[in-house]
Order: sequence, then structure tokens, then C-alpha cells
Amino acid sequence: MFIEFFANNWTIPAVEEITVRFRVCLPIIISAVVLLYVRSSGAQSDSLLPASREQSPQLVSGDFSNLRHKAENGNALSQYMLGNAYLNGDGVPQDFKEAERWYATAAAQGWADAQFKLGYLYEHGIGVSQDYAAAARQYRAAAEQGHKIAENNLGSLYHYGRGVPKDMSQVIRWYRAAAGHGEATAQCNLATLYFEGREIPRNYGEAAMWFRAAAKQGLAVAQNNLAFMYYNGAGVARDYEEAAKWSRRAAEQGYATAQTDLGYLYEQGKGVPLDYPTAYMWYSLGAKGGDPHAAGRMKSLSELMPPKQLANAKDRALYGLQELGRWNKPGDVAVFEGKAGFLSPFLRHSGPSVRSDEW
Repeated sequence: MFIEFFANNWTIPAVEEITVRFRVCLPIIISAVVLLYVRSSGAQSDSLLPASREQSPQLVSGDFSNLRHKAENGNALSQYMLGNAYLNGDGVPQDFKEAERWYATAAAQGWADAQFKLGYLYEHGIGVSQDYAAAARQYRAAAEQGHKIAENNLGSLYHYGRGVPKDMSQVIRWYRAAAGHGEATAQCNLATLYFEGREIPRNYGEAAMWFRAAAKQGLAVAQNNLAFMYYNGAGVARDYEEAAKWSRRAAEQGYATAQTDLGYLYEQGKGVPLDYPTAYMWYSLGAKGGDPHAAGRMKSLSELMPPKQLANAKDRALYGLQELGRWNKPGDVAVFEGKAGFLSPFLRHSGPSVRSDEW
């Protein structure tokens, strides 16, 4: 068994003779992963609000002049909402510089959401020159108020030494703080560190615990990684049915890696009935989603099926592609900058420090 961290393949203690593709929730070496939820309508002023915070009232375009009046008179919430309006182009032309100006005004008054967003703008050079040190200062200001996404992102900056010295004690401090506050990405990041055992002592039990916490919140990467743990009996008792359950949950979110992995379980009859056509269907979905291993599995499996069964499998695969849209809500689209992680061939895991920038 080997774990594939994007370009890096290396061996961990094998629990079973099986090729495993394990991706972590953290990105490798250079870029932290950004997970940004974008609503298809784009009309709401709070469409990019941090998931960790109570959302501000929705901006109605007719109220814009009143909002600006309050902002100019020092109301921090109004300043923050005005920043959102300029960021999203809600009622005004999109203007990142104006968004930065109003976020900075609210941040100076200690508004945690504004500090977080200002940190994000500095980290990525949106409306301002890229400045990791400034990003770290703003993330810290928000994190010290318990803003869970800022806690996660500050941990990521410490992990990569961006704007702050690389310091694993600070990485663990802030990931654990965010994880304890329920931030799923931080839970997955923390699990990854315990699974890898490169920068902190390996602890599969801790890894499984934090993957489970993130998986229960619906994070597909964590769900598939938890499936990996159950498949191999790492940190939990080996349980193929649990592996199939968690892999299916990730697969039904459209996660291509999990779709291939679930196909493998059907091909082997582990945790699910042995079913070549269903395996072929999931491989087909994985291939359509861009998983590099899926096409090879489809080809190998097709050689094992008689013509009639193969025709049935192809029909099922076509049906599966049609049904995939029902599993993924068209309203919210997850956009990844960089790479996010996952475990396995069966399963994969994610890489060092994912960005949880859920505005």
C-alpha cells in the first residue's frame, strides 16, 4: 500500500496488500487549497460570508444608500456589509479596492468577519498587493476572537512559513482551535498531520477521530479518507461495510476519487454485494470526473464480463451519468484553487494545509 500525495509517492506501514491512493486535506509545498463557495445567482450580498459566522442581513439594493450612510457614520456591521457588496458586485459595480477599504474600516473596529476577509485579500493579492505578513496579522486578529476559518488559515500560514516563521506548535494550536470550533477543513487538516506522522508523531486513532468529525459534516475528502481507515483497519477496526458507507457518501457528492473507490468495492464484493455492472458504473463516473485510475479499472473489468453483462454495465453507466446531476445541487459549486486532498485505489487522502476560505 502506498499513499499518493499528488506528486509524491511513499510507503507507510501496510495493513493490506493493496494499492492505496490517499490524499490529504492539506495542499503540498507551495499552495494552500482554497475552498470557496459561490452561489450561482451571485445576487446575495452575503453569498461569500464565512460559514462559521452568523450571516448578516441580506442587502436589498434599495437600502444601499442607507447602508452607506451608516457605514460612513462608523457602524461596523454596515461597513462590513458594504465591503461584501463591493466584493460581490451586489447593487454596485464589483470593486475589490473598495471592498478592501470597507473591510479595513470594519476590521479596525474589531469586526472579526472583516478581519478574516481582509486577511484573505492580503493573502491572495485581491485589491491589494499580496502581503502574507499582513494576512497573518488580520487572520490572527480574527482567530483570537474565535473565528474558526481564520484559525484554520492562520494555521496554514504557520505550516508553510508564509508571513510568519514555520512553527508546527502554532500549526497544531490553530488547527486544533479551529477543529474544536467545528471547522471541517481544520479537522481534516489535523487528521492529515496525524496520519502522515512526518511533522508530528503519527497517531492513526487521532487521524480517524478527526476525519470522522469532518466526514459527519459532509466533507467529501474526509468521508473518503475515513473509508480508507475502515478499509485498512487503521485507527479503527477493519470494517468493509463502514468503508463502503463513507465512500458512497463522498461518491454521491460527485467526488471522483470516491466514485472509483466505491467501484472497486463493488468489483471486490467488500462491504457491498459483488456487482460488476455497478462497479463499472462507478468507475465510469470516476473517469468522467477526472480520476486518473478509473479508466484503467473500467478496461480491466470490461474484460471480465461477458458481452450481455458488459452491455448492461454500459447502460447502467449512462444512467449513472444522468443521475449524477441529482446528487449535486446546482446552487452551490465548490471551487478549488490549488489541490484538495483524499486517501486510497481504493482510497485517497488530502495534502498539508487546506484553505477553508468559505466566504
